[in-house]
Amino acid sequence: MPYSPPEMAEVPLQQIAITDAFWLEYQRLVKEVVVPYQWLALNDQVADAEPSHAIENFRIAAGQADGEFYGMVFQDSDVAKWLEAVAYLLAKSPDAELESTADRLIELVGAVQQADGYLNTYFTVREPQQRWTNLAECHELYCAGHLIEAGVAYYQATGKKRLLQIVSKLADHISDVFGPDEHQLHGYPGHPEIELALMRLYEVTSEARYLLLTRYFVEQRGSSPHFYDIEYEKRGKTSHWHTYGPAWMVKDKAYSQAHLPIALQTSAIGHAVRFVYLYAGVAHLARLSQDQEKREVCRRLWDNMTQRQMYITGAIGSQSSGEAFSCDYDLPNDTAYTETCASIGLMMFANRMLQMDADSRYADVMERALYNTVLAGMALDGKHFFYVNPLEVHPQSIKFNHIYDHVKPVRQRWFGCACCPPNIARLLASLGHYIYTQRPDGMDINLYVASEIVTAVDGKRWQVTQRGNYPWQDQLTIDIDCDGPLPATLGLRLPDWCAQPQATLNGQPLDPAALSQRGYLRLNRRWQAGDRIELQLPMPVTRVSAHPRVRHLAGKVAIQRGPLVYCLEQADNGSELHNLQLPDDASFTLIAGRGVLAGKTLLQAAGTRYAPGDHGGQPLYRFDAPAPVSSRQKLTFVPYFSWANRGEGEMRVWIDRRPSGN
Repeated sequence: MPYSPPEMAEVPLQQIAITDAFWLEYQRLVKEVVVPYQWLALNDQVADAEPSHAIENFRIAAGQADGEFYGMVFQDSDVAKWLEAVAYLLAKSPDAELESTADRLIELVGAVQQADGYLNTYFTVREPQQRWTNLAECHELYCAGHLIEAGVAYYQATGKKRLLQIVSKLADHISDVFGPDEHQLHGYPGHPEIELALMRLYEVTSEARYLLLTRYFVEQRGSSPHFYDIEYEKRGKTSHWHTYGPAWMVKDKAYSQAHLPIALQTSAIGHAVRFVYLYAGVAHLARLSQDQEKREVCRRLWDNMTQRQMYITGAIGSQSSGEAFSCDYDLPNDTAYTETCASIGLMMFANRMLQMDADSRYADVMERALYNTVLAGMALDGKHFFYVNPLEVHPQSIKFNHIYDHVKPVRQRWFGCACCPPNIARLLASLGHYIYTQRPDGMDINLYVASEIVTAVDGKRWQVTQRGNYPWQDQLTIDIDCDGPLPATLGLRLPDWCAQPQATLNGQPLDPAALSQRGYLRLNRRWQAGDRIELQLPMPVTRVSAHPRVRHLAGKVAIQRGPLVYCLEQADNGSELHNLQLPDDASFTLIAGRGVLAGKTLLQAAGTRYAPGDHGGQPLYRFDAPAPVSSRQKLTFVPYFSWANRGEGEMRVWIDRRPSGN
């Protein structure tokens, strides 16, 4: 029988202490560099960066400053995500100055709230008579969702209710405005986010109306007659965005996953961030309402997304048009959009699927997204960011070919649409939520991050401590401390990339294959203080090939070691990376990174390069040319997440194979 776990839950951050050197450095960066830097950016105090005006918008809306609203219609969400990141930092490390700054900002947010609970700076300042008239395009519910998430996080971190009260009043207002009654609007958001936020608010407050409102938004989506069309006609056919023509966002309903009711949707489609935010909320709703139909919908769409439309780096959204999915097996490398926020949303979706369904395939994807695309979204200095994460970059072409307008060869200081930087901050600050999944009878370890968790099973203390140098080394130790013999189940994920995991319990060998249930090594026993598990996850360098239908990757391989995908950079291998080949019989050497890459494991192998030397005099095309000349070249591969930290240059993940004997 398949393992059917009891209801799972998120572990409070206060119960987890991360000790992993790799992740402690990132969390230090978030606390000491990223959050202060982003506060300056939100206040327009970063030189040579695009202005944000987000904080000033709140001052104007609160009547504390004169001026006009500036920025995107969803500019408020950047402030909300910053507050959420701060909350996660405060949960782990009290900081009176940071908390005071956040408290003052919360009072500013409260000053913007209208008497009926409405809260949005764009419509308060610019179009106060147009509230709730353009759900398809104008992000009111999206901004509300991010603010609700911040309110929940801040309350959980500090115990302070001020922001929670503000967002509860906002949620109550939304519940009054939307619903099935005749006097209510029968709509739902163009950009999902409110759904997952309301579920978090429901878990904290136990207020049933928030769960019911989530269900209404989810089940109303895509129904006929279509609400986007109704509101479009009602407001006189005006539209906010004209990127692809008037009212394109209203007309292209698949863009917002509103082309069909969710029960009838069969493939990942439309704007990638919207998709994963929506289905993170649906999965949360399905778990807490025990809705089997919605659970199956989530599984079906997860499978399509991850088995046919996901990049090896855990990135999604292959086209820049609409920041969207395209179709099955269409995964171009150099024009990939692969937004950082989409991989963060993918992790959120994966985590909620894990809470509903203890299957390691969700954690495998969560790990792949985290160690590759999410980390690549931020420079190692914490002050520069990628919005887009292609798998191949040729800077010279980017300068002239508009098909690459969305691609940047180096990270940027800030963006006019700055959703990604604060999203990275809140994800890294809340990493503990993803490491473990707590259950009534025990817990699962999803991510191997050296850390300590103290929790309880049947009222008895249970402490689990992970040690190791993951993802660079394959040896892990898990120590148990508890009050007396404690019956509980501990699940250890067996990664999909690891062919031969090995484990011992108190020195006695275990059989991972025999004890594995849906990708977790499950140990159900009476635990005692001093119990020790030693887990080895061998990390040989592997060549990864793609499905034959992925036309962009025919004859190519990617290199992976453990959870890390590697890439070639011009800094190590020279230009014209497309002329490099990796022989099938080439072996790899692990080397230590230096300089900005210190502490990271690089890979080297003997490869070949076509057309060595100066070939600038060759004609563009030749008839019946001889086989190209090749020479040997040492190839150096760096972790994908670390690329573009040494200046501008070419990069590619996939390299041409050179069959043995050729």
